[in-house]
Amino acid sequence: MGASAAPEADRLLAGGPYTSEIDLPHLLEGSMTLRINDEAPDFTAETTEGTINFHEWIGDGWAVLFSHPKDFTPVCTTELGAVAGLKPEFDRRNAKVLGISVDGVGDHEAWSKDIEVSQGHAINYPLVGDPELKIVKRYDMLPADAGGTAEGRTPMDNATARAVFIIGPDKKIKATLTYPMSTGRNFAEILRLLDSVQLTAAEQVATPANWEDGDDVIILPAISDEDAKAKYPDGWQQPLPYMRVVEQPSRSS
Repeated sequence: MGASAAPEADRLLAGGPYTSEIDLPHLLEGSMTLRINDEAPDFTAETTEGTINFHEWIGDGWAVLFSHPKDFTPVCTTELGAVAGLKPEFDRRNAKVLGISVDGVGDHEAWSKDIEVSQGHAINYPLVGDPELKIVKRYDMLPADAGGTAEGRTPMDNATARAVFIIGPDKKIKATLTYPMSTGRNFAEILRLLDSVQLTAAEQVATPANWEDGDDVIILPAISDEDAKAKYPDGWQQPLPYMRVVEQPSRSS
């Protein structure tokens, strides 16, 4: 939130005098951090595949939104190509992929040619243009006072636009990751994370450290032994009083 807006927000919250031009929900939105189980902010934007409304585009499936600080940057070039190669894996999980970079769609189209030539995979999912920085601000990747244009901004100016959001069919954020510009994202881990959040959304279980799809899982502590026995009649292993380990249930989502 900009320095000039903050005092106005304080006055609004205190119930004191304020100028009618200030919109409190919009003002506060810029100062709030997105958390797991928050609704993913909706938006309408131009992409390399036409105009989309985000929530409508997600439909009744899952979505993975991942952001980039600038077009024509080397690490992001490798990432976009890697995701294009893995798109069948996301499709198999009923998850759409959406990239976003704080440049215009015209730049994205030119960048896509470099990605295909250098990485061996053509972009097969939409890339959002955000030249006015509106979407990255709504997703708390840039501060509200970052300005209103991508023009003239360097990758370092946008370094915090390196996030991943996994969003469920209910349009709520299920997981987030943020990487520095110098570290390419591990999309095998992102697929593993997607497997976990999909499984745990469908079943009353949690996944332990280093879990991979098919490994044993943990029955949620909130589930009583009586209810657990109804679902797992063969019982479970209990290495600790508060830990009940069972084979992974068949995936129902």
